[in-house]
Amino acid sequence: MVVKVIIKRKIQEGRTREVFTLLNKMRSDAIHQKGYVSGETLINHDDPQEILVITTWQGMENWLNWKENPERKANEVQLERLLEGPTEYKACVLGTYFTRFQKK
Repeated sequence: MVVKVIIKRKIQEGRTREVFTLLNKMRSDAIHQKGYVSGETLINHDDPQEILVITTWQGMENWLNWKENPERKANEVQLERLLEGPTEYKACVLGTYFTRFQKK
């Protein structure tokens, strides 16, 4: 099953360059992880301090393995110091997966 992970962050004023340096490193590392398909970074038009990173993975297990990867976690700790609040994560599966949740 394909998984899309939506990661929302709010950057502290004046820390954009540092944040994007870390995000680029994290994406570069993610590319080499099992099950990684793609990623993109979106900047909120109305609030440029808010960014969304959307990654695509081949299966929830692959995403969770990467999320718990020690190197990724170390980068995330550095990143959190540059944000206004905690990072928000949402992992979503393709709509056809919904049938697994319906009552029989």
